[in-house]
Amino acid sequence: MAANPRIPMQIRITYTRAFAAFVFLFVLSGCSLILPLPADSIDEELARTMDMGFDGIIVHVNQGGKQATYTAGWDDRKNLVPANPDSLFKIASISKLYVAAAATMLVADGTLSLDGTLKEYLPEVAPRIEHSSRITLRMLLQHRSGVPEFVYHPDYNSDIKENDDTYPLILDRPADFEPGDDYAYSNSNYFLIGEVMDRALGESHHQYVRDQILTPLGLTNTYSLQREVDIEDVMRGYVIGVDNGDQYREWEHVQPSGSMLATAEDVAVFLRALIDGTLLTPKEQKLYSSVYVYEHTGWIPGYTSIARYHPDIDAVVVMFVNTSYGQLFWIDLERAYDRIVAALERNPL
Repeated sequence: MAANPRIPMQIRITYTRAFAAFVFLFVLSGCSLILPLPADSIDEELARTMDMGFDGIIVHVNQGGKQATYTAGWDDRKNLVPANPDSLFKIASISKLYVAAAATMLVADGTLSLDGTLKEYLPEVAPRIEHSSRITLRMLLQHRSGVPEFVYHPDYNSDIKENDDTYPLILDRPADFEPGDDYAYSNSNYFLIGEVMDRALGESHHQYVRDQILTPLGLTNTYSLQREVDIEDVMRGYVIGVDNGDQYREWEHVQPSGSMLATAEDVAVFLRALIDGTLLTPKEQKLYSSVYVYEHTGWIPGYTSIARYHPDIDAVVVMFVNTSYGQLFWIDLERAYDRIVAALERNPL
């Protein structure tokens, strides 16, 4: 196709590079540029995900007062045990929604302040966190603190059993940027928020989350830590190229940035309550809206998830996939999720 002379050369080059990058990502991820026609049912879309390398999938839809759960694939691939709609799943960073809601409640009642600093809240470790006197709770909630990501530390591994074991991965490291000057998603922020809440409450913030969020909403299948559950109730997790589904199921993630487990139904109930005013007071809702989001994805080895609300069809759609494989795997995840939502648009509950 001939170049359009009205488009400046630099823009034409940018377009060409962008298209080349698009094709490159699809090729690397194994995605086909020729996609099948949209299906009319969620069940049909889930069946297609098995051809995308997913081991098992659970989807829960909460729409207009109705609920439905769909599954495909395997919990136990070796023994051909099918995915169970009631399995607990490691929701990873979706946990941040619960932590942000709890922090908002504590700000609303005056226990915490969005402008309170790490130096004020964690004085014992503050001297070892660069710019701690200028890093506020608001910045931590919004991922604008500059505190470096502990997940990328070379010593991060499955041997971390308690929160205190995470501090060496954060302390005495240079900041990624000046507080408030930039944005960088970092699990370290929500680890520190958990620590701030623990000290302010004088007890574990996990208990506060249970008392103020889980119990009032009747979320009896949501847990803050893996040690609270029977491991046999947890869906197995697979990393592409690793056949042992128990290896990642047994790895407990203790940091509040991604420690929670729940059923897909419970996550959907929570997300709707977070959005529609059932969970938060008007004051809390306004505070929450000023600092965090109303949707999230989750990723830890063996477990990937998406939880979003779609106002045009009044539907919360939660998708759990017990497979992971790095950044490019998300192309297939997002595509599968979008097609599931499209099927729901054509055929509501």
